Amino acid sequence: MLAAVAGALTGVGVALGEWVVVDVLLDGAGDLDWWMQAWLPLVGLAAAAVVLRLGGRLSSGSADEYIKAFHGDGDLPARAVPFRLVATAASVGAGAPGGLEGGSVYLGAAIGAALQRRYRAVLASTDLHSLVVAGAAAGVAAIFKAPATGAVFALEVPYRDDLGRRLLVPALVGSATGYLSFVALVGTEPRLVVSGEAPFSMKDLLGAAALGVGIGAVVRVWAKVILAAKAFQRRHPDWMCVLVGGASIGVSATVVHLATGEHLVLTPGYNAIEWATDPRVGLGAVALLIVARMVGTAGTLAGGGVVGLFLPLVVVGGLMGRLVGGAIDAPNVTLFIIVGVAAGLGAGYRVPLAAVMFVAEATGRPGWVVPGLLAAVGADLMMGDSSVTPYQQSGSAVVEEH
Repeated sequence: MLAAVAGALTGVGVALGEWVVVDVLLDGAGDLDWWMQAWLPLVGLAAAAVVLRLGGRLSSGSADEYIKAFHGDGDLPARAVPFRLVATAASVGAGAPGGLEGGSVYLGAAIGAALQRRYRAVLASTDLHSLVVAGAAAGVAAIFKAPATGAVFALEVPYRDDLGRRLLVPALVGSATGYLSFVALVGTEPRLVVSGEAPFSMKDLLGAAALGVGIGAVVRVWAKVILAAKAFQRRHPDWMCVLVGGASIGVSATVVHLATGEHLVLTPGYNAIEWATDPRVGLGAVALLIVARMVGTAGTLAGGGVVGLFLPLVVVGGLMGRLVGGAIDAPNVTLFIIVGVAAGLGAGYRVPLAAVMFVAEATGRPGWVVPGLLAAVGADLMMGDSSVTPYQQSGSAVVEEH
């Protein structure tokens, strides 16, 4: 019952946050001249830095904080929640490349932790992390309209090669209620609209696995850049981080706008995948956008922006799939995009199961599960011990410890 409460509260909170960021801040920024939009993220990063400092020098890694809480005492201080959420709105609302799922996961996990503290006596016989996991699952389920993805991601992301044990039921309950409360307010339309049929020929499936391996190799390098950007932010003063991060995003956005005439960097990224599906788009422009979004996301993290990496991995993976599919003149470009989405997410966060669930739920087309599964597994194997977060643990090490 408490997992259901945590999920429902999280879903409502995520819906409110998305309305503020997307319908108010991002839509409002869209009325500015393009050159002003390109440098607006610098202002957002500065605002986020001020807010995090007012909160007591909070870190900017929301999903990282969930993973740390999972492996620690399961507690997340309630006092930090408003500061982190305002910093998220300032970052994403100003156009910094990244997703709202970081703040959504943190909100859900913090709500779960608060309920865990309030009803500690009642929950004495349950796992210490039950409601934290339920809330985190609700955050992902809500923001992506993907309940199965939310449950699996919350259990899978704390480890590089395992799942959280004995926590499936609270994750499922929290994810379901988080999804239901969110879609009751915003609707059930899928996040990724795709066309075409899922292939089942051996050639296509082998190609999906090979493409997953290739994307995994690229994401492995990008993961090192992301970790270096996070380290840069921790080791340098705020003013330097904001300038470096804002300049990286501004230059990337300017270059892409001059080359394409579109705003494809200063968004969470769904429009970038939709743009890339147009067969008239040149491969050079797609390659440029991949580099620009990679640089922009790294700049956001170096600048202390509070964003999620789930969606950037999805977008870059999908764009890489489009690039390869276009290069070989594939008749079914949608296959390559979906394979890229699964590979990018599965590799970056080391969550192949969540990646497969996301492909099925976000597209509304479960037929893409088989090629997505092969791609996600291939990409995950290519990552070795690498990840976009330094706080994941090895499941084998946990088994040996116990």
